[in-house]
Amino acid sequence: MIWNQRYECMDREELRSLQLARLKETVTRVYHRVPYYRAAMDRAGVTPADIRTLADVTRLPFTDKAVLRENYPYGLFAVPSREIVRLHASSGTTGKPTVVGYTRRDLENWTELVARIVTMAGVTDEDVVQITFGYGLFTGAFGLHYGLEKVGAAIVPASVGNTRRQIMLMQDFGVTALVGTPSYALHLAEVARSMDIDPAGLGIRTGLFGSEAWTESMRAELERTWNMRATDNYGLSEVMGPGVSGECTEINGMHINEDHFLVEIIDPKTGEQLPSGSEGELVITTLTKEALPLLRYRTRDITVLNEEKCPCGRTTARISKVRGRTDDMLIISGVNVFPSQIETVLMNIDGLAPHYQIIVDKKGYLDQLEVQVELTDEMFTGQFRDLEALEDKIKQKIFSVLSINCRVRLLEPRSLARSEGKAKRVIDKRPKQ
Repeated sequence: MIWNQRYECMDREELRSLQLARLKETVTRVYHRVPYYRAAMDRAGVTPADIRTLADVTRLPFTDKAVLRENYPYGLFAVPSREIVRLHASSGTTGKPTVVGYTRRDLENWTELVARIVTMAGVTDEDVVQITFGYGLFTGAFGLHYGLEKVGAAIVPASVGNTRRQIMLMQDFGVTALVGTPSYALHLAEVARSMDIDPAGLGIRTGLFGSEAWTESMRAELERTWNMRATDNYGLSEVMGPGVSGECTEINGMHINEDHFLVEIIDPKTGEQLPSGSEGELVITTLTKEALPLLRYRTRDITVLNEEKCPCGRTTARISKVRGRTDDMLIISGVNVFPSQIETVLMNIDGLAPHYQIIVDKKGYLDQLEVQVELTDEMFTGQFRDLEALEDKIKQKIFSVLSINCRVRLLEPRSLARSEGKAKRVIDKRPKQ
């Protein structure tokens, strides 16, 4: 199913022409309306007239989260306050949150783009969709809500928490699609089983998951547990929220809504633009945002861009599942480690539950890595010798991937704290430099 044939299946040359026209308009607008961007472009020696081709985007300055915080709350807004009809903000785990404003047209576009990605995932007006994101300043719940409403799905705005009640709502309301983080979906399944309810029998056929990085192994676990198709979607508050990209039912990358976003892949160390097919950091320039247009926003997310036409019929470029974030990457004894690499190892070993934590510490001058992972109920009742063998197997598998020796702690089922939002996978106890 395709929601908007005109834009999702547009000829690539026609799409590039549209992107260029919108890029020129955006650059001109921010240069004249946002003092920060005017000063940054002047320092870079570039004016709106210098943007003649899409390749000229590399002449523009980067934007990052620090810039949004330095201009908190409204310093990057390109419209007067009377035109702002909605405000959202990031979680603000350190310092001030990043504030995002929307005009009425921004909200209309946001709704349209989310309608596209939920349609890609297979949601129709026949579905009953339960949203387990928290409703509030976070963009996830409201973003998915209005897009799902546009396609005609019935929405259960359950919000976050009260997990046993969530299971009851699924049963009573005949929920067929689930929105949330993949880690919370696994927790929901765990609680359902504790209530003597088989999650696979609840009738949920589609999962729309996001807000945290997750691996293909996690997808397989979700699909096995729930008997659903688990799809990934991508967005971030700074450039809109959900609706930037999402997987179609082919499950071969997340389609970018390129009529609204110009994307690049760069070398995260040098900032140099990389060719399509290279792994690097995703950079996004908004093409239609009125309230908060952003030039070359560095997402810190590591992915690969694929511009080949998808079998689903869409011509929009796709990004691969996010492998990690440049600011989530751990350097342990000189080795670059992404938590997703460890997750992939754990999820492919029988006897382990999909709940784990990575602890990094330092002993003297040496980094220490500990992986804590829960056992399944079946394995927890096993023999001590079997558990020792399992520990050794995990250590060897991790070493084969990372070339790092680690300590493994096998935990009893349901002993790690569960999160109703993004799972906290990594605890770095090393002294800050």
